[in-house]
Amino acid sequence: MASSEHISKQFDADLEAVRTRVLHMGGFVEEQIEKAIEALTSGNDSLIESIIANDHRVNAMEVSIDEICSQIIARRQPAAGDLRMIMTVIKTITDLERIGDEAEKIARMAKLIYETDRMHVPRFVEIRHVAHIAMEMLRKSLDAFARLDLAAAAQVVREDEQVDEEFRSIMRQLITFMMEDPRKISTALEILFIAKAIERIGDHAKNMSEYVIYMVKGRDVRHVTVEEIEREVRE
Repeated sequence: MASSEHISKQFDADLEAVRTRVLHMGGFVEEQIEKAIEALTSGNDSLIESIIANDHRVNAMEVSIDEICSQIIARRQPAAGDLRMIMTVIKTITDLERIGDEAEKIARMAKLIYETDRMHVPRFVEIRHVAHIAMEMLRKSLDAFARLDLAAAAQVVREDEQVDEEFRSIMRQLITFMMEDPRKISTALEILFIAKAIERIGDHAKNMSEYVIYMVKGRDVRHVTVEEIEREVRE
């Protein structure tokens, strides 16, 4: 009995260590996005270079956590809720790594814009606004993961619709801008790439929240409506 209890406690400790690593990775990815938006606004070259250079750290975190999860599955053969938790972690770190890629992409676009001194496209207010929403979604999804908060997870899924609408609005405005002044097409396209990167960050945050619902409820909600998800978390 004592041996069985020891194994159980060690398993719980392993799972908690993995959860902590995921939250640490999430915090670092959050910083990467915040710095990328700051770099876009300020044109700080050293900040841009640090974001690009640090992307390998995000990749290394994903690989490390994935290896730990594989070891836990092989050694412990978790069942039911514990297995769902491990699967949620594996999926979550994939989305976090991709969010890190989007942060690097924003930094590279900012570098390109500043290097060519083409900062006269009036889209940065809207970019900052939609970036703020996407970053809040990421924070809430990580908090939902930490607290198993289904209401917060459902709220993130709902907020993704707002990010999508903001992106469509920016795209319409940039198209109009390009039609009015073809000389600004290159810069407008670069800003459109940045807006798309932010929209993708929202998508990944939404995915992460859907994994939390799966972890707690055991139901895959990736392809159902927001209304169905909201009903699911209330039951």
